[in-house]
Amino acid sequence: MRKLSEKNIRKITKMGKGQTMGVTLPIEIMEKLGWKEHQKVVVSLKGKTINIKDWEK
Repeated sequence: MRKLSEKNIRKITKMGKGQTMGVTLPIEIMEKLGWKEHQKVVVSLKGKTINIKDWEK
């Protein structure tokens, strides 16, 4: 079992033919945000920080 301090450490994984990379999100965070599988999100970069937010039409 992982220590609590290591719970949110994730690996970057190659997806498909290697043109895309992915990171899994902890289910606890998904539940707090009310996000579901296949939900659209917006990914942006500010300096060396990645931001992920809900996509709104």
